[in-house]
Amino acid sequence: MRYGKKQINEELKKLQGWKLKGKEIWKVFKFRTFIEAMWFVTRVAAVAENSNHHPDILIKYDTVQLNLTTHDEGRLTEKDFNLADKIEKLVK
Repeated sequence: MRYGKKQINEELKKLQGWKLKGKEIWKVFKFRTFIEAMWFVTRVAAVAENSNHHPDILIKYDTVQLNLTTHDEGRLTEKDFNLADKIEKLVK
């Protein structure tokens, strides 16, 4: 399902710290060490693979930025918000 502005805003309210930029949602995660950041990325990769939906990942030492969009749709969809929710559960 494709999401319009109203739906996007409603979904973002459910996700702590996620922001909208253009046709993506993104969030920066900060960890104590590089190893913790890499462990998080490994868990995100497993969840993404199981969901068959993959984020863009930027790693800078102890900081990980995740960007989500549905590339084949050219916009945000339900897939992005579902994966963001699963990712959030990894850090709780």
